[in-house]
Formats: sequence, C-alpha cells, structure tokens
Amino acid sequence: MTHSDLPETVRPDSVEHARETPELAQPHRELGLAEDEYQRIRDILGRRPTEAELAMYSVMWSEHCSYKSSKPHLKYFGTTTTPEMRSKMLAGIGENAGVVDIGDGWAVTFKLESHNHPSYVEPYQGAATGVGGIVRDIMAMGARPVAVADPLRFGPADAPDTRRVLPGVVAGVGGYGNCLGLPNIGGEVVFDESYASNPLVNAMCVGVLPSQDLHLAHASGTGNKLVLFGARTGLDGIGGVSVLASETFEGDESGGGHKKLPSVQVGDPFTEKVLIECCRELYGAGLVLGIQDLGGAGLSCATSELASAGDGGMRVDLDEVPLRASGMNAAEILSSESQERMCAVVRPGDVEAFMKVCAKWDVPATVIGEVTDGENLEIYSGDELVVDVPPRTVAHEGPVYDRPVERPAEQDLIAADNPNTLERPETPEQLRATLLRMTASPNLASREWVTSQYDRYVRGNTVLAQPSDGGVLRVDEDSGRGIAVATDCNARYTRLDPYEGARLALAEAYRNVAVTGATPMAVTNCLNFGSPEDPGVMWQFQQAVRGLADGCVELGIPVTGGNVSFYNQTGAKPILPTPVVGVLGTIDDVTRRIPTGVGEEAGETLLLLGETGEEFGGSEWARAEHDHLGGKPPQVDLARERLLAEVLRTGSRDGMVSAAHDLSEGGLAQTLVETTLIGECGARVVLPEGADPFVWLFSESAGRVLVAVPRSEELRFTEMCVARELPCTKIGVVDAESESLEIQDVADIPLTELREAWEGTFPRLFD
Repeated sequence: MTHSDLPETVRPDSVEHARETPELAQPHRELGLAEDEYQRIRDILGRRPTEAELAMYSVMWSEHCSYKSSKPHLKYFGTTTTPEMRSKMLAGIGENAGVVDIGDGWAVTFKLESHNHPSYVEPYQGAATGVGGIVRDIMAMGARPVAVADPLRFGPADAPDTRRVLPGVVAGVGGYGNCLGLPNIGGEVVFDESYASNPLVNAMCVGVLPSQDLHLAHASGTGNKLVLFGARTGLDGIGGVSVLASETFEGDESGGGHKKLPSVQVGDPFTEKVLIECCRELYGAGLVLGIQDLGGAGLSCATSELASAGDGGMRVDLDEVPLRASGMNAAEILSSESQERMCAVVRPGDVEAFMKVCAKWDVPATVIGEVTDGENLEIYSGDELVVDVPPRTVAHEGPVYDRPVERPAEQDLIAADNPNTLERPETPEQLRATLLRMTASPNLASREWVTSQYDRYVRGNTVLAQPSDGGVLRVDEDSGRGIAVATDCNARYTRLDPYEGARLALAEAYRNVAVTGATPMAVTNCLNFGSPEDPGVMWQFQQAVRGLADGCVELGIPVTGGNVSFYNQTGAKPILPTPVVGVLGTIDDVTRRIPTGVGEEAGETLLLLGETGEEFGGSEWARAEHDHLGGKPPQVDLARERLLAEVLRTGSRDGMVSAAHDLSEGGLAQTLVETTLIGECGARVVLPEGADPFVWLFSESAGRVLVAVPRSEELRFTEMCVARELPCTKIGVVDAESESLEIQDVADIPLTELREAWEGTFPRLFD
C-alpha cells in the first residue's frame, strides 16, 4: 500500500499530505487562531499547515508568547532608554532575562514572569512551575540562580476560594524554591476583590555570573548539534500557560468556569536542582554555544527561537525526543510544556564531553537535531517531514495588533470621588482604634505565616529578607559585594491614574532598595492587565508603560526586560491594572546594609525624611475603613526619590543610619508599628506642633522614609539633609526600656497588643 492509498483517518499529516489536501478542515479557532491569522499562516507556507505546524503557530502566536497586543506599546521602552542607561546592560529586552554589569567582573541577571491562570486552576503546581520556569530563564543566561521573590495577589482574604488558592500557591512557591535551595528574599501578598477567581502569581529570580560567561539563545554554525537535556517530555502541560494565559476566564462575577482547561504543568524541583548543577558544569567547561529553556510553548518555542536567532536553518527529529507517555503525536510533543528541560547548541566535537557531564549528573540528554545551511526549521516524525517553516515567522514575526485605545468615561467619575469627604477618626480613642484595626487588616498584617514557609536563609548569603523592605544577598564573600531586590505595585493607585500609578510602583520599589543602603540600577516588570480587546484596558496599559518608561528616564535606570500578562479578568470584569515593578540594586559591602527594625543602638533618634501631605486617594485607610476607591493617587517626585536614595546610601556607607523603613501602605502609623515590632523595641513619638494627627499617621504621601540615627550622628545626618535640601523632621526617639509605642497626645499602645493585632490575622484566616 502506498502513502497515497492510506485511509484519510490514519494518514500522517505530513507536509506532503498538507500540499495534497489544501481544503482539509482544521481546528484553528479551537486552538485560539483567528480567521485572518490562520489565513496568514497559509499565505506564509503557500499551503495549509500540518497539524504539527498548526500547533506550533497557535502556541507561539498566542498572546502569552507573541506579545501581539503589547508590542506597539513596549517599543516605547526602547525609544526612551538613553545610552547612559544602556551602558551597564549586557543583555536586555528580547532575551530570556536582563543582565547588568555590577563591577569586579560580576554580572547579575533577573526577571519577573507570571503564572496567573495556571495557579488558579491548580494552585500548587501552577505556582511551583512558575518558580521553576523563571529559574530556568536565569539558567539560560549562563547564571547560577541565587534567589527568588514572589509578588502574589488574591481575592478577599476571607473568601472561601482564597482559602483554597492561597495556601496552595504559598505551598507551591515554598515547596519548589526550598527544594532548589534558593532563598526567597522578597515579594508581596495583596488582597482585593478584583483578583477573585484571577489571582496573580508573579515570580522573580535573580542569578549571578562572571561577566564573560553570558550565554544567549541562538543556533549558529552549520553542523552544530541540538541537544535536548533534562526531564522527559510528557502529556502534562499540553498548551499549558501559552493557552491559559491567553484566554479570559468566564463565569459570573463570583467566579466560575473558564473556556479552556489545558493541563497545568507538573514540576519536579529535584530534577531542576540537578539540572542547575549540570548547566553550571557545562558552562564552565565551555561546551555550550547557545541555550534556551523549555517553558511556555515547549519545543515549539525552543526550536523556533534558537533557529530564528541563528544564521541558518535547523533540522529536528522528534523520534529522538525522550518521552514519558506512549503514543504522543508530533503536535503534542511540540506543544508539551513539561518542565525541567533545556535545549543547547553544541559543537559536534563537544557532544561526547557534553554527554559525559550530563551522565555524571544523571540528566538524560539526547541529540535531537542540528543546525543546517538552509533557511527553514524542518522537523521530522518518523520518515515524514511534519514541519517546514521559516523560523522567524513562528518566533518573531507573528501578528501584531494595534488595539483600540480609549480612556474610559468612568475615569473622571473615579477621580472626582474624593476620599477627603470620608469620615475620619478625631479623638485619641478613635485614632488608637483605627491604628489597631488597620494593623490587623489583611493588607497590612504580618506575612510571617506565608514567609515562614519559605527558606529565606539557605546557602548562607542572605543579609536581609522579609519583613525588610528589600532583600539583600551577598554575591562575593571576599569583597562583601552584594545585591538588593524589591518588587512593588499599588494597583489601587494605578486604577486611579495608570500613568502616575506605574511611576508610584517604580518609586516604591526603587525606595525599598534604597532603604537597604543599596544603589538602585535596573528594572524588570510584570505587567498584569485585563483583556487587550477592551479599549479601556489598553488605555490603562498604554499609560502604565509610558509612566514606567518615563519614570526610568528620570531615575536614570533602564528596564532590562519583563513580562506582559493579559486576559486577567473573569467575564467582563478585569483585575485592577497591576504593573508589578522589580528593582535591582548593588551594595559595595553588605555589612553596611541598613536593617528595618529599630533598637540597634540605645536612644536612637527617629527622623522622618520627606514631606507629608493630605493624600488618601487609593489609600489603605480608605479601603480598610470605608471600602472606598476614588480621588487621585499621591503625587510622586522622582527627583526627590533619587535624592533620598543618595542620602540613604551615604548614611549607610558612613555609618550614620542604624535603621530605615519606607512609608507606603498605611502611612507613618504602619511604619512605626513594623519598625518597633521587628526591632522588639519601644519608641516615643511626638508629631510636629500643629500637625493633624490623622493626616500625619495615615497619609500615603510618596517619597518618605523613617530613619533611626544614633545620637552621635544626628547632627551630621541632619546637616547633610539640609545641605541637600531634603526635608527632615525629628519625630521621636527609640526607647529600649519601653515596651510600648507612645504617640504623644494620641495613644500609648503596648507592643504585645500591637503584635497580637499584626501577627494574628493570617493564622486566623488560613490555619
């Protein structure tokens, strides 16, 4: 029987068969491809695609992989980045992760990614594989991963579904990261109604490498071999994040089902731990020319991106791919998002040595293809050619949409809903009760229940971690050189004004790095928004991108890369626009880091840096006490933020600052509570004469930091602030003998009462 005589139902869908059956119906709509996108594929190929080609294009042209709705706006980052900002960047937007030179021959790579929808479908594995995926992005740059952080957002803290999702997500983040031996040194946990049925599980990883060891994803050199190594390929994760993250959840406003339910990937952290060590040895031996991790879109992504970034074509044989499920067809093998896999480009003469290193670490490795002198990516299954495509059309030249952008009419109504009309506490008794209620509110309460499930100090290089504002890690044991990271975003601010909200997120992450004594130097982001098909959502996105890019220019630090996550909504209800910003900083000597808790020295003076105004739009007080969202967000002065960072760096270097904590959600009241409880030391606070206690305690004006200064350094520090024109107000002293937080004429609250309020909420909700 000849190939042409085979019954239609069992004939392999080869390129030859595709040419012979141009009108064969294909499930392109079910795979997420629009009619015009499907026609474009046919035009590119000059025929209909095979089943395997259709699978490749569908996952690679998905919103998650192709950035087809965000590309027109993301270009703004490139047009605003100055040569000076680029000078420290070794790799930037478009690579697996950004890389910056931190001096002394060291480079740092870092990136934020999203794993939102998979974490709602299956919280533990969704969060765990989110960590695993971002770690492999860092590995693919040639770096050793050294730390992770996890910005998380959930629906109302007391909602039944939050009690399902949050413990699973936290366990997944901790379970995977702890097994890898990576300290978790930062992140956030935020609750809001808009995240019900659509939690945000963002993951950040940081890696370090000698500057000369940088690796990029490209396949060059005819005859060089493509080696797939790591775990076997299975049916888990078919479609995975590439499909889930490109689709809106459906259901009523309380949650519900969703259109598509591809399987969520299943992670094995012990396999990834061995893979890390294997990669480090391969890099050290010079056996890798190019490398790509297999995350979203699996082999479809790895093969097409490597070939697209190279100087030739590529031939791949799917029969050589190690499988852990029988009967997998070509489309399934190419679309599987099974975890803990990497693809490397290796010289023919180095293959044997490469395999020996993999065998040493018991990592399966197989040559599955080679670089050719052609132009196309050719993939075979058996003797059949099932993929024959120009790789750039799959990886880098997908559809780009200039979506309609329209400022929502309701934006003016929200801005006009001024929170200054809300009822405020006036008497000392009312102020005291408000402070305690807010301290215990889910968005301000201690995250110890969460962070205690993460290993923050594994490997012994962690210098600061939660509950500090930023995480600090030692990079070089000889010199003491270190790095600091922080992630932040107040999505309520962004809802009120997306442009200013993004700048505020940048300012807070920048400030949280600065309060550790480090110098902020680079930015990554994870831009979480609703459906790009909604013109109002696209307006929010456009404004946030411009706000972040313009803010980086003002601060003089570049965006090195990041992630866009669209379709974060249930039915027609989008999440609050949530552009999470991660900032990386460097510190010359980690022994000079600034801790968060007061009380390192007796009788420290408390100084408030910055200015306090009556700014309550989007504030935690408005939310916690009145369930209100309206008005304008706080004003942000990025020149002042830059000055503040310089003062803190000088104070750290010269030993003038013994503790520092930024003011953000909850204002000065929350900062005082946290610094005294973390330091286990009381304080006496006197607000300025004539000051409105409510405004001074609960306003969320930006650009403010509470510092504790040794009495011997008070004059020198304040003179420095005066000389640099940085507002500096003495508001109290640390009292090592006291066991309370005393705010004159307002309240005298025992630390035991504060601790009960601050630490009791999460155990009560989730134990």
